Amino acid sequence: MTTSRKHQLFCAEPMGEKSVYTLPGIGPVLGGRLENIGIRRARDVLGRFLVLEMREWEFKSWLRDTCGANAKQQRDCYNCLKEWTDNNL
Repeated sequence: MTTSRKHQLFCAEPMGEKSVYTLPGIGPVLGGRLENIGIRRARDVLGRFLVLEMREWEFKSWLRDTCGANAKQQRDCYNCLKEWTDNNL
């Protein structure tokens, strides 16, 4: 599996105060939609990922229903958060 530069940068650093826009798969449109409902930080998305017990189908469905992410965007975000949690938690 090849990963994007955005994915590599995200996984290489602590979560900290990263913006939701730093998540792979989340660009200006989806990030704006997430911000409109109060999800401003990557850690907020990570929290949902963990609440859903890292279950791929449920997280991807949540992302689709919450901000309209397509299959590629869902996959990119899921894969990044999965790698980040595997390496940091």
